[in-house]
Amino acid sequence: MHITNSTIRLCTKDETCYLHHESCQTFMSEIRKIAHNTAWQIAGKIISTGLGLVAIAIMTRSLGVEQFGWYATAVGFLQFIGIFTDFGFTVITSSMLSEPAHDKSKLLGNLFTWRMTTAIITQGLIPLTIFFFPYPAPIKWAVIIMALSFIGVSLNQVLIAYYQTKLALHIQAIGEVLGRVVLVAGLALVSAGHLGFLPMMVVITLGSFAYTGYLWYRAEPIRWQFDRDIGKAIFKKIWPVALAVIFNCFYLQGDRLILPLFATQTEVGLYGAAYRVIDIALQISAMLMGMLLPLIAFAWSRGLKDDFKKQAQRGFDLMSLFIIPIVAGALALAQPIMTFVAGADFAGSGAFLRIQILTMLGILFGTVFGHINLAIGRQKYSLWIYVLDAILAVIAYFIFIPLLGGVGAAWVRVGSEIFAGVGLMLMAGIFSGFWPRLGAFAKIILASALMGWLVWWLQPLNIILSVFIGLAVYAVLVLTFKVISRQTIREVLSRDK
Repeated sequence: MHITNSTIRLCTKDETCYLHHESCQTFMSEIRKIAHNTAWQIAGKIISTGLGLVAIAIMTRSLGVEQFGWYATAVGFLQFIGIFTDFGFTVITSSMLSEPAHDKSKLLGNLFTWRMTTAIITQGLIPLTIFFFPYPAPIKWAVIIMALSFIGVSLNQVLIAYYQTKLALHIQAIGEVLGRVVLVAGLALVSAGHLGFLPMMVVITLGSFAYTGYLWYRAEPIRWQFDRDIGKAIFKKIWPVALAVIFNCFYLQGDRLILPLFATQTEVGLYGAAYRVIDIALQISAMLMGMLLPLIAFAWSRGLKDDFKKQAQRGFDLMSLFIIPIVAGALALAQPIMTFVAGADFAGSGAFLRIQILTMLGILFGTVFGHINLAIGRQKYSLWIYVLDAILAVIAYFIFIPLLGGVGAAWVRVGSEIFAGVGLMLMAGIFSGFWPRLGAFAKIILASALMGWLVWWLQPLNIILSVFIGLAVYAVLVLTFKVISRQTIREVLSRDK
């Protein structure tokens, strides 16, 4: 989000900054806009998540465990490449569009051109290396087919960040739902016609194209351009993030790249099905911090340190509010969740989900404090965390995957995520002076633990009923423990006058 100086009264560096009455009203107006955008995002995410679960259900039941393992191997390979060549365009776009340094239209055009160029080169050529791997032929052709969809995913990075800064995330939500509708409809047709594995991969690519096409269509006209000064500014911002992301991908995706080399495709299928459920929680965390990053970057870049700390604390509390109960619920209902989503043949995925969901604890800290390090311009000082984590994780993967298979891969990933999250928190605290207050965090943990224990105690019970009971109990406990006050809820939901 870009806020002009006329929106909030700012002070000079030599003055003390005060939020006067009008500024406070404007500030609450911005918070309401964030809340309404959050509502759009949550509504869109609920629909797209439901459609995503339907897509997984169709694929698992149509392909079976082994062929779903083929899909998991192909997607894992492409996601490794995708993260390796991610370069951090989402957070860089969101951060730079929130700063006053460049013309926003020219900056967006340059960022989009950079992303398109790098995506075509990396996503078009690197996937060809799949032919050097000892995988069955259908996996290799699946990689080639779906590589096209990952070009679209790369372009989405810039477009989604653009809508984040405009507080127009309803467009992103509609686009995501549209893509999922195309995906589910196509998968249903392929399944009904018994067309097999590769046609499903084509449908996945078409769904991605629909999503990207809608985002591009709704954006302001984007001119393809390379501006030397803007290019230098982008490169200065992006290279530390790009290096961090490259090392990041070794511990984020190393398990999915290395596991198929030592395990059967059946075990890869069970592991991959659990991983797809984790992906949903990852999308929620990225969505939440993506909305708050512009506010954090805005406050820091203008020297509003008190406001910066408020926004950072809000990000930490909001992430905790959503992520911790997901962890508790998955621990309590891992096997019923996987059986409901993927079918009885995938009940064994519950054991992997119960371990993998613990990665969300590390991701909670890593996402919040990684974004803070970016906002304060200290991302390059975080590189040693990613480098050390990547080295330790790869060594551990090659030790424990041959010994323990998917269980070893899952536990190594949990350890690597927590290592990164704690390291990034220490780094952000040292450079920004922000150390999160843990009062609300402790209450959220208690509420989530009680909710998780209750739904576990109620088993066996219909999974949908269990989830609704869990949500209701958690909401009551959050209000009872005053994690969020009723007054705050009324202020956020009230309309601007």
